[in-house]
Amino acid sequence: MLRYALRRLPSALLVLLVASVLVFGVLRLAPGDPAVVLAGPDASPATVAEVRASLGLDSPLPAQYWTWLTGVLTGDLGTSFILGAPIATLIGHGLGNTLELTVAALLLAVAGGGAAGFALGTARRPAVRGLVGGAVNLALAVPPYATGVLLVLVFAVALPVLPASGHESLLADPVIGAQYLLLPAVCLALPTGAVLARFLATALRRAEQEDYVRTGHGKGLPRRHLLARHVLPGALPPVVTVLGIQTGQLLGGAIVVEAVYAWPGLGQLLLQAVLGRDYLLVQDLLLFAVAVFVVLQTLTDLVQARLDPRVRMGGAG
Repeated sequence: MLRYALRRLPSALLVLLVASVLVFGVLRLAPGDPAVVLAGPDASPATVAEVRASLGLDSPLPAQYWTWLTGVLTGDLGTSFILGAPIATLIGHGLGNTLELTVAALLLAVAGGGAAGFALGTARRPAVRGLVGGAVNLALAVPPYATGVLLVLVFAVALPVLPASGHESLLADPVIGAQYLLLPAVCLALPTGAVLARFLATALRRAEQEDYVRTGHGKGLPRRHLLARHVLPGALPPVVTVLGIQTGQLLGGAIVVEAVYAWPGLGQLLLQAVLGRDYLLVQDLLLFAVAVFVVLQTLTDLVQARLDPRVRMGGAG
């Protein structure tokens, strides 16, 4: 397992390096100038030039990239152009809130998607499969911003039982914090849970057609025993891979959900940085998101290799 993990390390580092170049280059192609934003619309060209020089934006692009990359590698993320605060502090504050939201959404997606996928893949009654399948398709088809608005209209306006927006830390007040967390977590979890449900249902049906399962049926083993001991373990490896990908995509979905519910996380911070043309903050946030995705994908591959020895053997070969 250790050898397999070490074999994955160079490719992960290469992905991060390529991502840093792409993030840096694409942002420079975007319209807008942070120096103009900071200087103000009525600033003279000389003032704008002074601001640009103070930000280091007058240096050649390779020099700007190298300065940024060495800062990231040494832990110096710099200072936000627009907010004027250390970027590490801003990310640390927003990361805690985003983790709170994504972990809650992930737990709901795994629980709900697992139950729906198991029912969809193993139920023998057409009515049950049709009902669960329709709910899964609906959760997958409706975009998060529409789901978020609908949840607010139902549970915060028509039935005022939950707050429409805002945030309260679970550590400070678990009861109030859970009330603020429930709607955005459900909104973020629905599409992820739907994807997991469909993949799990397909994997279960495919695993139930394996020869060893048919042999178990032929020997008279109870279906419940076969599902728990053979079908479900055989269906887990591909579902774990999908779960890892979906966990990384939760960060992207969090941007929309945090905007709908005014959740003070990394999504809100990224939106504020993009609108303010804060190059340095956007670069750090995007590279951090790529790093999280790479780490999650690597951990997913390790878990899959643990569940399926054929993956380790292929990696070792």
